[in-house]
Amino acid sequence: MTLLLREAIGESLRRARTSQSRTLREVSSSARVSLGYLSEVERGRKEASSELLAAICTALEVPISEVLFDVSETMAESDAVRSGTDARVAQPVGAAHVDRPAEQPSARPEPAAAVHAAASLSGGPRVVIPQAHAAVLAA
Repeated sequence: MTLLLREAIGESLRRARTSQSRTLREVSSSARVSLGYLSEVERGRKEASSELLAAICTALEVPISEVLFDVSETMAESDAVRSGTDARVAQPVGAAHVDRPAEQPSARPEPAAAVHAAASLSGGPRVVIPQAHAAVLAA
């Protein structure tokens, strides 16, 4: 059976709450959400709106991004179990639908190793200069 997004969100929120040893009552009061509705969200019975999710995450003192990352991992693991693949090799959305040539090793430095220089002081376009050439420009 397919894991639904609302179920994965509920599981993640419940894990966050129970790891803090907090009750539904405490979190529902802090988030200003009815206890029954929070329970339904945690059980994956109700869809949490973005506003509700933000309120619950604030009450739990957990960033929404952390919950969504956890949900993403849970969904990937569920998909992998269903399809018999390894969740750790999941491709970005649409990656399986695009034919790409095999990557060739490049002599160019990675963007992280590049120096960004402004084309002009007036806010012109940015130019990426490989780090190997940056010393020549600085001299």
